[in-house]
Amino acid sequence: MGKKIMILGASILQLPAIIKAKEIGLQVIAVDMDPNAVGFQYADIGVNISTLDIKRVTEAARYHQIEGIMTIASDFPLRTIAEVAKELHIKGIDISTALNVTNKVLMRQILNENNIPVPKFHRINTLEEYLQSTKGFLGKYIVKPADNSGSRGVVLVENYQDSEVMEHAFNYSKKYSRSGEIIVEEFMEGPEVSVETLTYENTTTIIAITDKVTTGAPEFVEMGHSIPSQLGEDIKLEIENLVKNAIQALGIKEGPTHTEVIVTKQGPKIVEVGARLGGDNITTHLVPYATGVDMVKACIEIALGNKPTLNQSIKRASAIRYFKTKEGKIKDIMGVDCAKLTPEVRNIVFTKQVGDKISNIESSNDRIGFVITQHEAVKSAIEMCEEALSKIKIVIE
Repeated sequence: MGKKIMILGASILQLPAIIKAKEIGLQVIAVDMDPNAVGFQYADIGVNISTLDIKRVTEAARYHQIEGIMTIASDFPLRTIAEVAKELHIKGIDISTALNVTNKVLMRQILNENNIPVPKFHRINTLEEYLQSTKGFLGKYIVKPADNSGSRGVVLVENYQDSEVMEHAFNYSKKYSRSGEIIVEEFMEGPEVSVETLTYENTTTIIAITDKVTTGAPEFVEMGHSIPSQLGEDIKLEIENLVKNAIQALGIKEGPTHTEVIVTKQGPKIVEVGARLGGDNITTHLVPYATGVDMVKACIEIALGNKPTLNQSIKRASAIRYFKTKEGKIKDIMGVDCAKLTPEVRNIVFTKQVGDKISNIESSNDRIGFVITQHEAVKSAIEMCEEALSKIKIVIE
């Protein structure tokens, strides 16, 4: 049996890492609080505990004598990874950096101190602080939890003279905050992208810049991505330099980052930096379809202390679009076989099935499925995604 790697999380999001680690001959110890997590079916050993339980995860890591630890597409376990890496003297993000990238207030403070453009923001604990802070905004503003992800608790306030609307935003966001802390920040307008990078021995490589489509106000749930970005070359270079400076300022010396950027009239500004692979199938599907770079494999290599393989073997385009649905119960899903015949469709996936109750799309978890395409040109990849979606009819009652 090969080296042992522990993967924090065993849901469908972490499944590509578990499968890839197995493919390259590693012994996989998967950790998840859900006893029915799909990843347990693929891992060599399943450990049924919370990925946030630092003490128990460390005990399990020591017991299984792991040689590497990682997660993909999730911010929450980063502090656990940092503690385990320190205790077992293996590769991993350090504790201070894990704190910098998992607390959005601290992240913005550090970037601000290093003259890296971020939105104007306030750290808020009480309703009184919140109401006072909003007086400093002349227009719309965003309210979000200091420590959550997947668009949970994010809301745009447009009518800042309506006290009922303002208080609802505060209470809604605070409900999703683990620490009780929230952020109020200026609303930035402009194209939004994510930047996928890998850092090894303090050197950062930009793998891809991904264009993003969201639901817009008020929740801004991501509904599509495409690679390569259609922004101009000058702006892309500016974004790349901005992201590299942010990674250095936050102290990320090894591993992946997924950075969200909005190109405002004043230039690109950082929304957030995640010291992890991007979710939404960006790094597991879109990046390899567009570039040939296997970022999951590269992260495994870094976790084991090896130099990652980052050669771009192809130059194509890829896109993903999520199904738009409303609240109700799924009665039927029709047209999937027809949609699969659309040229260049690579994946059609449903995360919900007939009989399931679904909510209005207020966070990433509310989406019910997606289509992914690959093509020579990014505009064609997007068009084919939309065409495949249009052939699928989801009946909701």
